[in-house]
Amino acid sequence: MGETRADYDSAWKEALERFFEQFVAFFFPQAHAGIDWSKGYEFLDKELRQVVRDAELGRRLGDKLVKVWSKDGEEAWVLVHIEVQEAAERAFAKRMYIYNYRIFDRYDRKVASLAVLADSQPAWRPNGYGYELWGCRVGIEFPVVNLLDYETRWSELQQNPNLFAIIVMTHLKAQATSRDAEGRLHWKLRLVKMLYQRGYKKKDILELFHFIDWLMVLPEELEFNFTEALRRYEEEVKMPYVTSVERRGIKKGIQQGIQQGIQQGIIEILETRFESCPASIVRVVNRTDDLSTLKMLLKKAATIGSLQDYQAVLEEARTDS
Repeated sequence: MGETRADYDSAWKEALERFFEQFVAFFFPQAHAGIDWSKGYEFLDKELRQVVRDAELGRRLGDKLVKVWSKDGEEAWVLVHIEVQEAAERAFAKRMYIYNYRIFDRYDRKVASLAVLADSQPAWRPNGYGYELWGCRVGIEFPVVNLLDYETRWSELQQNPNLFAIIVMTHLKAQATSRDAEGRLHWKLRLVKMLYQRGYKKKDILELFHFIDWLMVLPEELEFNFTEALRRYEEEVKMPYVTSVERRGIKKGIQQGIQQGIQQGIIEILETRFESCPASIVRVVNRTDDLSTLKMLLKKAATIGSLQDYQAVLEEARTDS
């Protein structure tokens, strides 16, 4: 069978938002130990969008900026980068540097930049950027984690109770089975069973299932086999969490999440390219619910020459629908 694609960026972004503390604890224990989690944390999406716009670096789905408090009582910001491209990006480390100094310059906050490489290139491990000229040296060094390192630590992942152990296993098996639908069916069912076997709460099981279902997309006929196998397993363990009416709700939520993510992406791209996005365009984009049309509008947003031309594309799309 051909390759079964998944939306890695959106899935990781949602996992970060749902399980941020567990993410830091799993990948960056030094940062986790230095944060006062009792004071909570806050995602700074607006601030990050402004920095991206200023830097003219384009939309970054996998990036998150989070306000936390250090244990010495000082406010600190954590900039998390998730890189899931198939090919190594030469400008990645430079972008880390630009984001960091622009946030510090604009908001006068200390920033810890953390990177997770979720791509398929084992030799690509950028962990710093800088340059020197006539005795003047500037740059950044940042902690980086490569998910491919966990391929040889599978037993460790199986024993680790952190929710992100499941997320890492899912990511690795989704990549490994991108051209093997039968293998993906096997691993998808195995990973979902782990959610019950680990004794997670119902809410966490449903959230993690959402991630697994998002990444491990199956052809329709195998999806039916998966659902039937999961239904039998849930009856066996007497925990019908997913295959009940909630599974239908999750499927609907996934579709709505994809739709909303594309709508937000269109608006952010137009704001980045043209400094603002007229309310008339925002209204039409947010009222468009056909995924094929939204994907077309997303591509046009990245390449169109002007907002006037984009308005014409919107009018044409509305006429055709």
